[in-house]
Amino acid sequence: MNTPSASLGKNRIHQIDAEVLATRRAGAYTVLTLSANQIAAAAKPGQFVTCSVGEVGTGLILRRAFSIHDVTSTGGQGGTIDVVVAPHGGGTQWLAQRRRYDKVNVSGPLGQGFKVPREPVSCVLVGGGYGSAPLFFLAKVLAARGCRIEMILGGATADKVFGILESRRAANSTTLVTEDGTLGVTGRVTDVLVDSINRFDAKAIYACGPMGMLAAISELAVDAEVACQVAVEEAMACGFGVCMTCVLPIKGDDEVPRLVRACVAGPVFACEQVAWHL
Repeated sequence: MNTPSASLGKNRIHQIDAEVLATRRAGAYTVLTLSANQIAAAAKPGQFVTCSVGEVGTGLILRRAFSIHDVTSTGGQGGTIDVVVAPHGGGTQWLAQRRRYDKVNVSGPLGQGFKVPREPVSCVLVGGGYGSAPLFFLAKVLAARGCRIEMILGGATADKVFGILESRRAANSTTLVTEDGTLGVTGRVTDVLVDSINRFDAKAIYACGPMGMLAAISELAVDAEVACQVAVEEAMACGFGVCMTCVLPIKGDDEVPRLVRACVAGPVFACEQVAWHL
């Protein structure tokens, strides 16, 4: 059953009792495909949804936020969205245990997405862990505009690197990195980023993952004079800008940092906007 849509700024938000159409394991993660026609039709790369978790009486009150990994806007089931769940707490474990025909209450699309270039350019997409999830939706849009795409996917261990097989279809080239050396290059994504920028003559960098990783990528992008957008991973309890749990310091035109709500002003920001070290 769908509930009435709401408006928040320029975004029209839909709250839907979405049916689970499919689930699959992807290393340490679970991917859920949800029937969400209205959300799929309106979603842009970099936006997210929030999902209710737990049964009535479990005490799991707060919703969980997930980047939109992929969308299909047509088909026999109508529009669908994919979200990637890393099960670690009670709420995410509950979601990861959903099966086909189960229902999950979903709100979205939320937040501000990635800005894409008007002309075909070479782009480097960098993801850490399941932070790589929104980069695949983005890659589809970039490819449709004729952009050349290099993906750098990293994780602490091989099972924490998300999207290995998908990247072969989504990107022209992929570099895999693990901190323990169990897959691809040993090290961190930042260890190979400069080489990728130079080899691909990159004009744009898009990144999503842990905040420390994003801060390091931002420094490299500024040094290389390459435009860079980051999707920050702040804890989001409501997704609508009410609870104030996701505030972070963003620099305005006067370079003075001010706290903004990442769920409303972001989660995507130009890298130089974020005051990383405050």
